Amino acid sequence: MAGINNQLKGRRIAILATKGVEEVELTKPKKALEDAGAKVDVIAPQSGIKGGKIRAWDMTDWGDEIPVDVVLKDARSENYDALHLPGGVMNPDYLRLEPAAIEFVRTFIRENKPIAAICHAAWTLIDADGVRGHTMTSWPSLQTDLRNAGAEWVDREVVQDSGLVTSRKPDDIPAYNNAMIELFSSSASHHAAA
Repeated sequence: MAGINNQLKGRRIAILATKGVEEVELTKPKKALEDAGAKVDVIAPQSGIKGGKIRAWDMTDWGDEIPVDVVLKDARSENYDALHLPGGVMNPDYLRLEPAAIEFVRTFIRENKPIAAICHAAWTLIDADGVRGHTMTSWPSLQTDLRNAGAEWVDREVVQDSGLVTSRKPDDIPAYNNAMIELFSSSASHHAAA
């Protein structure tokens, strides 16, 4: 992946997830962001954390435990330049029940900070009023939900539209990571290091 090194140097990226997050949709984008020079924090609501970690889902069964850097109640969007939302079926479904998680996502939308969402993560964006007027993709079963929330759904590997990158599934991660890094590096938003 030559050429992306330090593309995100000085950028701080938030990853919002909880128990049941699709493992590769968190770990592979996180590694790509870090390889591009970003400082990345995994943020999770207290309800999903056990022993400082969240348990990921690995396609068909429980996967690894992923360390949490910041508990959601202590996370502030102003400390971040961009947001990555990994999917999995359980993860966004749990997040939708956490008003603080929806509000955290909503602040990125209000502040026009770039967001990347893969697979079922679009559910979280729907609840945060972040899809109306966007062209997006997602896991196919979400297309009606997205259309009902005012988005135009398309079946493509990756879609970038007005500060939002979306992809369908784990197979799309290489294209998703490239589009996410491109969006996050070109964004005007840049958090001044504390």
